[in-house]
Amino acid sequence: MILKPDDRILFTGDSITDCNRNLDKTQPLGTTGYVLFAASRILAQVASPRLTIYNRGISGNRVRDLLGRFDADLLALKPTVVSILIGVNDTWRTFDANDPTTTEAYEADYRTILTRIRDELGARVVLLEPFVLHVPPDRAKWRVDLNPRIDVVRKLALEFGTELIPLDGLFAQAATQAPPAFWAEDGVHPTMAGHQLIAKAWLKNAGIE
Repeated sequence: MILKPDDRILFTGDSITDCNRNLDKTQPLGTTGYVLFAASRILAQVASPRLTIYNRGISGNRVRDLLGRFDADLLALKPTVVSILIGVNDTWRTFDANDPTTTEAYEADYRTILTRIRDELGARVVLLEPFVLHVPPDRAKWRVDLNPRIDVVRKLALEFGTELIPLDGLFAQAATQAPPAFWAEDGVHPTMAGHQLIAKAWLKNAGIE
């Protein structure tokens, strides 16, 4: 994927994307998160005042929430590039609130989002796998629920011809170089190093080293 000088790039998802952003112009891209890290490199590399970058991650969101705000956050901004990271909360609520999202519902809502992006926006799409590290140890129990969602994202990337960034594998590999908590203290929310890992993968996919 090659970025263009007049692209409108939208990053959306849950708290990993949100990263304490606010819309009063002081921190619209978040604080020390992968969106901010990637955006700074993109802006410097592309060096175009016409290029616009948005962050519309919302903490706690699941795929159903992303679909529910499609008009307000996707159609209204008319992005030419859409980057999506969603799914870990669909798993998390199964374990902490007994409020599961079935894999079938996850896939159906995700497919609807991608279909609408294709048909109503024609934007290029980057899908990022949801991921988890096994810290604390009980996170390993999530695998039975999360792994099928990762498979859904891979399946949809192939079906819709999108870019795919394999975050679950990247974090697993990184955890052989430093302990899992170095990358995500609770197994979900990246540390600064973890956010840099995501940003680096996103930029590499866009041809920015």
